[in-house]
Amino acid sequence: MFKAIFTNSFGILFSRILGFLRDMLTASALGANIYSDIFFVAFKLPNLFRRIFAEGAFTQAFIPAYAHSKHKSIFSANIFLLFLSIILVITLLVNIMPSLATSAIAVGFDEKTIELSAPFVAINFWYLPLIFGVTFLSTMLQYKRHFATTAFSTALLNISLIIALLLAEDKSHGEIVYYLSFGVVIGGILQLIVHIIALYNLGLFKPLVGGFKYLREKSHLIKEESKRFKKQFFPAMWGNSTPQVSAFLDTFLASFLATGSISYLYYANRIFQLPLALFAIATSIALFPSIARYIKNNDEQKARHYMQKAFWFLAALLSASTIGGYILSQEIIWLLFERGSFVAKDTLISSYVLQMYMIGLLPLGLQKLFLLWLYANERQLHAAKIATFSLVFYIAFALLLITPLGAAGLALAGTISGFIGFVMTIKAFGVKEFFDILKDKKAIYLVLSSFVLIILLMIFKNFITVYI
Repeated sequence: MFKAIFTNSFGILFSRILGFLRDMLTASALGANIYSDIFFVAFKLPNLFRRIFAEGAFTQAFIPAYAHSKHKSIFSANIFLLFLSIILVITLLVNIMPSLATSAIAVGFDEKTIELSAPFVAINFWYLPLIFGVTFLSTMLQYKRHFATTAFSTALLNISLIIALLLAEDKSHGEIVYYLSFGVVIGGILQLIVHIIALYNLGLFKPLVGGFKYLREKSHLIKEESKRFKKQFFPAMWGNSTPQVSAFLDTFLASFLATGSISYLYYANRIFQLPLALFAIATSIALFPSIARYIKNNDEQKARHYMQKAFWFLAALLSASTIGGYILSQEIIWLLFERGSFVAKDTLISSYVLQMYMIGLLPLGLQKLFLLWLYANERQLHAAKIATFSLVFYIAFALLLITPLGAAGLALAGTISGFIGFVMTIKAFGVKEFFDILKDKKAIYLVLSSFVLIILLMIFKNFITVYI
């Protein structure tokens, strides 16, 4: 288990380091202004659909269904063609009506800004069908316990964007956004190529091609399996949609705030997502195929044992990240972004937003672990209900907090809804079972080490304040 987790973590870390380098260059080149807002809106739209249709929902529904399938090649070919067709239709519609798609995600933009944004939205959206292909292939690789390719491949997107920024040096802000948009598409193409190579090297490419070859004449063999997958996918899609709807609403509401608010949320969220991806998501990706197999084989005891080990591993890392991110929020933003067009005022506001995000890191990260149990037991509908309640609370608190706190209020609303979602997930997992996990001497060590870390970081913060 831990080998797979560390493979994912190192891959994500490598990618995120390049991602921060990319963000540093972006912040220096564009700062926090209308052009940075335009690019983040253009890139957010395909990412919104990617996370809804592709990554989370697809993986959570596909792996259990694929494990149960008796005709895996035909089943996987059928699902791939179905989803790719839908995604290509959406992509073409966005390219035909880019202004409409832009105004849907950034309602607060005026007509001139929407007109400026539309061509960038159209270009960026071609990333969606490419990344769906990546997600589909990575899910098959995960089932075979191969994680390295997917973990490290995101770095190719960041490398592509870094090269685009370097090539766009001394260009106008509008030209820089064009370079970045084409960099997104090229990065998606590179990710797809390396996954095809990995599939070929593992001997999975030929069976998949065979599935396409015999799909028409043998599709009747997978009729029930496909129905079962669709039954699980749509609740999983909605469950994974809610965090993305929250992100969409962040952008929607922030577009009514002062210029740069979308960028403050983006930069702060990028830092927040690092420990979430590095620890929680990496652990979930590594653990899910095993948990799904144990549940399928009625070995619940071993599945719970893996859950318990992963819980303490995550709790320690996420607690340390929460404390460090909150206390050193201003120093982190200053170190990463304050240069060029990104000034001291931007650092101050972004650090406040980051603090609001970091408060929710522990519950959000641990919730991902316990949701695995629901997905592996094919309780996607239950998970979707939890996500719906979390979204409702997010909307209520976002509307309540946006006026007094601005962009930070939107981040805090997400944190509050995360706590609510975590409590509901624990209830679904089993309150007794959860407290059985907590009845461990590791809990005492975790609390004591957290207090020590707070003291050390406060001393460190006071020391480095002199130099900032």
